[in-house]
Amino acid sequence: MSIIEKAFNKAKGQGQITNNPIQVLNEDRNLLNVTGVEKETCIDVSKPSTTSSPNESKMAEIDWVKLAELGFVTPGDSNTQAIEEYRNIKRPLVNNAFGEASSGIDRANLILITSSVPGEGKTFTAINLALSIANERDKKVLLIDADVARPSVSKTLGIQSSPGLIEYLEGQDVEFSDIVLKTNMPGLRIIPAGKQHKHSTELLASNRMVLLAQQLSNRYPDRIVIFDSPPLLAATQGQVLAELVGQVVLVIEAETTPQSMVMESASRLASCDVVFTVLNKAKSTGDAGYYGYGQYAH
Repeated sequence: MSIIEKAFNKAKGQGQITNNPIQVLNEDRNLLNVTGVEKETCIDVSKPSTTSSPNESKMAEIDWVKLAELGFVTPGDSNTQAIEEYRNIKRPLVNNAFGEASSGIDRANLILITSSVPGEGKTFTAINLALSIANERDKKVLLIDADVARPSVSKTLGIQSSPGLIEYLEGQDVEFSDIVLKTNMPGLRIIPAGKQHKHSTELLASNRMVLLAQQLSNRYPDRIVIFDSPPLLAATQGQVLAELVGQVVLVIEAETTPQSMVMESASRLASCDVVFTVLNKAKSTGDAGYYGYGQYAH
């Protein structure tokens, strides 16, 4: 019996789902249901654009009022429980990226947020995690909408659509600086998904994407890069992207996602060095911690 299977059996009756390592989040609030040809060339993510870019001087104004209404962690948020929840979620991730544990993890500053199926709250988690980390004075975050089939990061943040990841991967005179959006949160920048493309899976699996991941990790070791990924069981892109990052967060909708689906998703992440799980939309129990957390399992 595998470690994951033993953990699942042990967790029955406790309302927890465990992995190695794991973080379980219990919440009594309803969270947001969010639901080519390879170009072999050396890229430089620090190279400025040689052409006029619509994103160069554009400041993406995040709609903080809208986000607060949807339950997101925003600057000046007084929701102590939500703030503490994401502090606990980000702590092991940031420690793996910048702490003593980072030496044993390749591309530890690249983090993929995914789920088994749509609607489990992966985009909610990705955005909240990005906002929480960027809110720290000494941390910078790049949030990439890699769910190119069903992009929702820009829409959720109230940002207008613009050229993004797909246009860059096509390599048609689009530089990295052309797709990065500054925001009205100093520590946060965003890369939209871009246009719809029938060969999006091939583009995400291309050499250009592999080189981009390597460059983001090597050139900006002091920056956290968060990818909002397609669900693992709904599209193949998620598994492809998981091979490019150092850490994966698997979001699980409590009391809804079947254990068989979670086990299948876990099997698709078997080659990943670090996999965390977040139990989303769970109801707090009387014996849970002050902030509604279940126990950690390592």
